[in-house]
Amino acid sequence: DLRVNIIKASRDSVLAALGEFGVTARASEHLEDAIHVDGKPSLQKMAMFLAGGFEFQDLGSQLLARLAAPKRGAFVVDYCAGAGGKTLALGALMRNTGRLYALDRSAARLSRIKPRLARSGLSNVWPIAISGPTDERIKRLRGKADLVMVDAPCSGLGTLRRNPDLKWRQSPVSVSELVLLQSEILESAARLCAPGGRLLYGTCSTSLLENEDQVARFLLGHPEFTQVNALECLTRQGIELPAAWAAGVDGGALRLWPHRTATDGFYGAMLVKSGL
Repeated sequence: DLRVNIIKASRDSVLAALGEFGVTARASEHLEDAIHVDGKPSLQKMAMFLAGGFEFQDLGSQLLARLAAPKRGAFVVDYCAGAGGKTLALGALMRNTGRLYALDRSAARLSRIKPRLARSGLSNVWPIAISGPTDERIKRLRGKADLVMVDAPCSGLGTLRRNPDLKWRQSPVSVSELVLLQSEILESAARLCAPGGRLLYGTCSTSLLENEDQVARFLLGHPEFTQVNALECLTRQGIELPAAWAAGVDGGALRLWPHRTATDGFYGAMLVKSGL
């Protein structure tokens, strides 16, 4: 799947460029700025790609960014930015306004956002490599963010269709270690939310331990946060997911199963902090 960079191109212009490049592609039925490409063509040398017209991004990942629904002019933190795929999607949805901090503990991983950011045309993104929750730069952001996105480190079990060998690289022990890390990250990220701010917790895992159980535990210890219905958040943006996807789960989270959605497996829970 491709995500059209609405800062620089339109879906029609990207589709036309793909056709001229000899690629079979079609507009997504679910997102207006998404395109599905048949096969696995090499598109990195396309003029449209080099000019920042589109990015490679799974439809499920794009939906998670759309669930975040950042507003123009907002103060947004992508707490586990990694190589910046969702960061760039958020920046485009913000129409290059506001302030978007892309944080990650791995400076090497975060450095991969730089060429992508240069292509994107975005000027509202600040990548910052942090040492952890006690980093002074984290402390300065406490209580200021309108939106904090946590695309948490996870087992990646939702990506098995693309990485089938991954099942041999995870174990009950490794998943339990990840659950502890996710809990620490969620606690730290929550501190950045302003009163009335939103906290989006997501993973590319299908594990209940990493998803529903993680959110339930967090909410139990943080009565100042409440969970809102993810599908309703998408509906307000004009995004209606097919009933056959069964994408809503108890509690209101978004759940994408690869065998139903033709996306990676994703989970997303939107939490809102009280305004008091």
